[in-house]
Formats: sequence, structure tokens, C-alpha cells
Amino acid sequence: MDVPLDIAKILAALPHRYPFLLVDRVVELVKGERIHAYKNVTVNEEFFLGHFPGMPVMPGVLQLEAMAQAGGLLAHESRPFDPKKQVIYLMAFDKVKFRRVVIPGDRLDLHVRVERQKGPIWRLTGEAKVDGQLASEAEMMASIADRKGTP
Repeated sequence: MDVPLDIAKILAALPHRYPFLLVDRVVELVKGERIHAYKNVTVNEEFFLGHFPGMPVMPGVLQLEAMAQAGGLLAHESRPFDPKKQVIYLMAFDKVKFRRVVIPGDRLDLHVRVERQKGPIWRLTGEAKVDGQLASEAEMMASIADRKGTP
């Protein structure tokens, strides 16, 4: 097992910032193989203002985004690149399934594995769990590419 990543290391590797940073900590990372990270879901999340008033539920697409961010951290730590010059872009999701709701107070555990990596292309599988129960799962494809546009 490699050293876990705290929020400072996560911020150095990912371009995402509040309110779109969806990984709070990495507790396990094995380079080129797998990552276990988590997002503490709080009632203060901006998306709960509209999803849904009086019955807050974390949108499924944000669960997928959290998995993708964990996958980006795994790729960055496995094959380091300069985040000021390159970024990992999500290319596809496949076989997406949502199994349970995620609500304020939950800790969303993110488990992502490398299925295949060739050149800049990464094929990953991810699961998001709450209290050991599967909340969502997906296959993902991503690519490391040069940054484009205004920083």
C-alpha cells in the first residue's frame, strides 16, 4: 500500500475545486491497481438546495463524478503528470447502475480499479458504497491529455 493522500495532495493533483471537488481523502492507493477514497456527504452541499428540497439526495451523476475524480487521482499517482500542463479527461461511462440513495451524513466510499492502461488511455471500474452497501457502480474510460483553453 502506498501512502494515503490528504486534501493538500488531492488539490495538487486534481483541477477541481469547491463546490465540485468530490474527494475528501484517499485512505489506500496501490499504484497501477486500485484506490480507496471517500467523500463526506454533508447537508451543506450546494446540490441539496435543489435535489430535492425537504428530501435531500445526492445526484447519481455526482456519485459517478466522485468515482471519476478518484480514478483521476489513481492515474496521477500511478503515472505522474504535471497537472498544470496535462489533465485527465473522462471519455465514457458504461454499465452504470444506481443501487441506493446517498443522503446527508453518509460517507461515500469510492473504490476504483485499473482494468487496463495503454498509453494515455485508462479503463477503470468503480464502486461507490455507503456503510458497505453498494450505492452505484460503473465502468469508466479516461485519457491524459494536454490542457486546452484558459487556465
